[in-house]
Amino acid sequence: MSVRPYRDINRRESRQVMVGNVPVGGGAPISVQSMTNTLTHDVAATVAQIGQLEDAGADIVRVSCPDEESTKALSSIVAQTNVPIVADIHFHYRRGIEAAVAGAACLRINPGNIGSQARVKEVVSAARDHGCSMRIGVNAGSLEQELLEKYGEPCSEAMVESALRHARMLEDEDFHDFKISVKASDVFLAVAAYQQLSEECDYPLHLGITEAGGLTSGTVKSSIGLGMLLWSGIGDTIRVSLSADPVEEVRVGFEILKSLNLRHRGVNIISCPSCARQAFPVIKTVETLEKRLAHITTPMTLSIIGCVVNGPGEAKETDIGLTGGGRGNHMVYVSGIADHKIDDDRIIDHVVELVEAKAREIDSGGPVTADAAQ
Repeated sequence: MSVRPYRDINRRESRQVMVGNVPVGGGAPISVQSMTNTLTHDVAATVAQIGQLEDAGADIVRVSCPDEESTKALSSIVAQTNVPIVADIHFHYRRGIEAAVAGAACLRINPGNIGSQARVKEVVSAARDHGCSMRIGVNAGSLEQELLEKYGEPCSEAMVESALRHARMLEDEDFHDFKISVKASDVFLAVAAYQQLSEECDYPLHLGITEAGGLTSGTVKSSIGLGMLLWSGIGDTIRVSLSADPVEEVRVGFEILKSLNLRHRGVNIISCPSCARQAFPVIKTVETLEKRLAHITTPMTLSIIGCVVNGPGEAKETDIGLTGGGRGNHMVYVSGIADHKIDDDRIIDHVVELVEAKAREIDSGGPVTADAAQ
């Protein structure tokens, strides 16, 4: 009952690359990424933030390496963390070599930005020697001047041409362990670029709406843009770019994937917006439960509905359900079946206990009952 695909998304076929121990493309689960915003040379702060991102479920974490001090810190960061680390490299080819030697699992780089083909060859050699993959990262805001002159403005054609040009520089060195992104802050531009690129190559695609904005606006823009692409089968790894705590990027990323039934982690709460019919304070209850259940990683569904109009129907389709009833008697559903009633004072603690019991059941294969939650 926890995972019930109503519609199958036919994902674009791509080759597979490895980012450390995380497969990207080739039918692998869509991975969720984020990026630290600490100073990379502050090892303690960076390691602490990576730990927070890992706890939130991040599969891959990117750190910026703008200078030698950062790449020197990278080996210590890699040694103290469990998730694969992507080194973000711009302009200086030596930073790419240093990051590969330091243990980065992947280099985010634009080959054309680091100089001659000879320098690209050196970076590729370091990546190959140290088992390091790459990501070609094209942004609408930093396209080559000649492409802007050719097309007159940032457009999908210019972005794809830039990406394929960079790809050829790696292919010329017989290096194919890379993925590609073509990000823009404009949703339509980003979607068009990814759609076009998906037809031009079979490399894995890293999705993102770059510089999307704050938590609310950025979540909306990313959900629309990434949702359109993922629904059409495009995308192998995602990063939600928010001007917010990076942990929120991971949470939003998983919510996007859960909404499309592409990946499941933690409790998926189905709840009503509440109205005059509510028999308990739905909004406050859901807000509290989201915090109390944040530690659950086992995929499951929980419905919190304030009255009997839609409550029983939703509860029958979820692992645990709560439907508001009159006079403080609310019906609790377990595995889709009406099981028992509870009063107002017990709602939060009791639902948490039931969800925790359900997580144990799913993980171990045993049944959950009201008694098991005690």
